[in-house]
Amino acid sequence: MSRREKQLQRFLTKPADYSWGELKSLLEGLGYAMAAAGKSGGSRVKFLHPEHPPIILHKPHPTPILKCYQVEQLVEFLQKEGLL
Repeated sequence: MSRREKQLQRFLTKPADYSWGELKSLLEGLGYAMAAAGKSGGSRVKFLHPEHPPIILHKPHPTPILKCYQVEQLVEFLQKEGLL
């Protein structure tokens, strides 16, 4: 099993400890790119894809772990878009 397959498999289990770095890597592998937010962009981050709607999230802080509802919503969105 490749690294990408393992990464995707972990994401689909909707783990409670899914990190921001893991999500960023997964989305980049699916063709998304993090948009530059500018100097005062705050914690809101936008991921853009040439063929699919953007994904807008708040970057988690102070810990890099995503909330469970965020992971669940992302799984549903990416499945609806046919990326998973």
